[in-house]
Amino acid sequence: MPLVRISLRAGKPESYKQKISELVHRAMVETVKVPAQDRFQIITEHGKSDFIYDAQYLNIARTDDLVIIQITLNAGRTTELKKALYHRIAELMNQEAGVRKENVFINLVEVPKENWSFGNGEAQYAT
Repeated sequence: MPLVRISLRAGKPESYKQKISELVHRAMVETVKVPAQDRFQIITEHGKSDFIYDAQYLNIARTDDLVIIQITLNAGRTTELKKALYHRIAELMNQEAGVRKENVFINLVEVPKENWSFGNGEAQYAT
C-alpha cells in the first residue's frame, strides 16, 4: 500500500540508491507492518539547482547529502508508530548507508484506502 518517493542529489552510485531503497522498505516492514512484497518506490536524482532545501531549518544541519523520503500510505497509524518509523529509517540509513541522521527528511502522506488502484482499473482496497 505505500508508495515511496526518494529524492537526492545526482551523482550517487547505483549501489547507494539501492541500499537506501532497501533500508526504507525494511523500516516500513519492521515498524508499520507493511507486507514484505508490497514495494513500490520511485527514486529521483536532482541537480543542485533542482534540489533546494534550508541547510539549518529547526537548527538541524543539513548538507548536499540530504535524502528526502515521501511515503504515501493508508491513513490510520498512531503517532507512536509514525515516530518509530522515522527513527528506524534514520537509524538504518545512518548505520548501514552512512547517511547522517540530520540528512534524513521524511514526509508521510496519509490517504483513505479507496484512493489506491494497483492495476486493472480497480480499487482493490475499497470496501
